[in-house]
Amino acid sequence: MKMLMQVSQSSLTVIFTKSAIRRKSFCFLKKCDFSSQKVPNNKITRKSIVTPFPPLTKPIPNLPKAIYATAKEEHQVTKVTVLSNGLRVASENRFGQFCTVGVLLDSGPRYEIAYPNGISHFLEKLAFGSTKTYKNKDQIMLALEKHGGICDCQASRDTFIYAASAERRGLDTVVQILGDIVLRPQITEDEINAARQMIRFELESLLTRPEQEPILMDMIHAAAYRNNTLGLPKICPKENIDHIDRKILFEYLKHHYTPHRMVVAGVGVEHEDLVLAVQKYFVEKKSVWEEEGEKEQKKNSSISVGKFSNTVDASIAQYTGGYILEECNVPVYAGPSGLPELSHVVIGLEGCSHQDSDFVAMCVLNMMMGGGNSFSAGGPGKGMYTRLYTNVLNRYHWLYSATAYNHAYADTGLFYIHASCTPSHVRDMVEVIVHEMVTMTNNITDNELARAKKQLQSMLLMNLEQRPVVFEDIGRQVLATGSRKRPEYFIQAIDEISKDHVTNVARRLLKSPPSVAARGEVRTVPSIGDIQAGLIDERGRLPGSRSRLSLFR
Repeated sequence: MKMLMQVSQSSLTVIFTKSAIRRKSFCFLKKCDFSSQKVPNNKITRKSIVTPFPPLTKPIPNLPKAIYATAKEEHQVTKVTVLSNGLRVASENRFGQFCTVGVLLDSGPRYEIAYPNGISHFLEKLAFGSTKTYKNKDQIMLALEKHGGICDCQASRDTFIYAASAERRGLDTVVQILGDIVLRPQITEDEINAARQMIRFELESLLTRPEQEPILMDMIHAAAYRNNTLGLPKICPKENIDHIDRKILFEYLKHHYTPHRMVVAGVGVEHEDLVLAVQKYFVEKKSVWEEEGEKEQKKNSSISVGKFSNTVDASIAQYTGGYILEECNVPVYAGPSGLPELSHVVIGLEGCSHQDSDFVAMCVLNMMMGGGNSFSAGGPGKGMYTRLYTNVLNRYHWLYSATAYNHAYADTGLFYIHASCTPSHVRDMVEVIVHEMVTMTNNITDNELARAKKQLQSMLLMNLEQRPVVFEDIGRQVLATGSRKRPEYFIQAIDEISKDHVTNVARRLLKSPPSVAARGEVRTVPSIGDIQAGLIDERGRLPGSRSRLSLFR
C-alpha cells in the first residue's frame, strides 16, 4: 500500500494506457486469427499455399532463359564471313544488353590525291544525314533512340568509321541505318551548306584555341610525306570549302565506298543475325551510284562526273622528311592559368607499319619515352617515370610539355616528339629533344623496360574492356589483314621484347631523315641540316652548341 501511494499519478496513467493498448492489440490479432495462443489442427507444410505468388522452389513461368557471362575461350572468338560481293562481316558476341555495330572503310585523306583536299572532312560533317529511307537526321536519331541508341562518325588519315550503339533487339534497325548512310545518302544542297558553315567555324576555332595538336598533326605529316598519301591534309583547306560540291562528293563515294574496301563489325551480337541483316541492307539493296549506273547515262547527270572518273589511289606512302615552319602568335589560355605564350616544335622520324615485325617494339619504345605536361604530372601511373619526364620536364623549368607519339599505318609509320616552351628557349628545346632521340639507344635499364612493358599491357587490356574499343579493334584488324589477333597474342609479344629489340628499333629510327614542324614564334628553330647533324652526332649535339654552356652536364 505504501509503495502504491509513492507512485505518481502520471506513471499510473501511462501503465493503464499501455495495458489498454495490449488488450486491443490482442483482440485484433485474435479476430484476424493471428493469435500465438491458437494451435492449428493442420500443420503448414512445404506444399501449403500461404501467398498468391509462385513458390521460390519452382522457376517463374514465361520468363526468358537467363544468359550468363562466361570467360571460356570458345565464347570469345571473332567470327568473319565474306559475302558474295566481297564485303566482310566480323563480330564477337559479348555479354550485355547493348551492342555496337559499325562500318569501317579504306577511305580518308590519303586517298584524295586526285580530288580537292578536304572531302573526308566534309563527309565527316555530313554523316547520318538524309537518306532514301530517312528524310533527315532527326528521323535517324528518333529511330535510334527507340532502342536507346547513339551514333558517331570518325575519320582518320586512312580509315573512315560509321558506328552506332543500341540495344541488341534493335540490331536490324541499326544495320538498316548504317546501310542507308553509307550506300544511299542524299546529300542535299542544304546539308552541304550546313557542312560548309561547320567547317568554317571549326577552322576559326582552331586558330583561336591554345591547343595546337590538330594543326601540328597535319603539319608534321605534310613535312614527313610531302605531297603524297599521308601528307595530304585532314583539315579542309579554306580555299576548298566552296569548291567541294555534291558531284565531287558522289564521285569520290562511288570509287571508295565499295564492298571490297568495307568491313561491317559488331560486338555483342549473334554473328548469324548480323550476317543476315548485312545481306539484306548492304547486298540486296543497291547503292545510289549503282542505281544511277544502271540507268542511261546522261550528260547532265546529278551524280556522274567525268573530271574525276578514275580509280582509287593505291600508291605506297613515300616518307621524304621535311621542314615546315609557321610564324604566328599562338593564343594564350584564358583565366588565371599562369601559362605564357608558347612556341611548339615537333620532330619526327620514320617509324614502321602495324604489320612490321618491329611494331610491338616500337610501341614499347613509345611508352618508355612517354612524356606529358609539366603542370599536370599526375601520379606514377600517368608516366612520371618515363624518360621525357625524368630527363626533360623535371630538369628544364622552361619546358611546358614534351610527349612522344607513334602512328602506325598499313605501309609506314611516324614516330615524333612534340614539345612546347617559351619563345626565348626554342633553340634549347630543339637541342634537348634531339639529344633525347639520340640517347634512346643508350642505357636502357631493366626497371624502365619492365615498367614500359607493363604500362603498355595494362593500357591495352583496360581499353579493351570498353565495347566500342573492341569494335574498332576488330574492324581495323579485319580491314587490314582479314582476321583478328586476340589480346593474348599482343600480351605475349610485349613480354618477349628485350633491350636489344628496343635498341635496334631506336637505331632504325635514327637512320631516317628528320621531319620538323613548328608553330608560334619559331624564328630561332635550327635548320633541318643542323637537326639532322645533331641526330647523327653520338652525343646528340647541334652544330655550334659545343662553344657555349652545355645543357647536358
